[in-house]
Amino acid sequence: MAVDKAMNVLIVDDYNTMLRIIKNLLKQIGFNNVDEATDGSMALDMTKHKNYGLIISDWNMEPMTGIDFLKELRGSSSPNKDAPFIMITAESKTENVIEAKKSGVSNYIVKPFDAATLKSKMASVIGEF
Repeated sequence: MAVDKAMNVLIVDDYNTMLRIIKNLLKQIGFNNVDEATDGSMALDMTKHKNYGLIISDWNMEPMTGIDFLKELRGSSSPNKDAPFIMITAESKTENVIEAKKSGVSNYIVKPFDAATLKSKMASVIGEF
């Protein structure tokens, strides 16, 4: 089945520059329907009102972290509770990767990364495009 590049994508990061970088990388690979949230609680609220084909979230944010957002989302009744979820972080510690996997993350990207890395991680969770 072909990947719908018109799907809604939610990106979550408390750093505006990172939101802009991720949004630009998504545009480069053909995804233009991108919503932004600046922390996990804002993102969680957004998932209650709109369906997302993919969620990309930073780990380290205040007041709600990406991992807390992931756990809340996976345990919720939101229509997005099973949405593919890619965690982005500067932390490559094994225990973080294990915690993210246990919490239901679909894939994991360590900063810094480029469009090719983002595309391959996305393809692994939503299919080749």
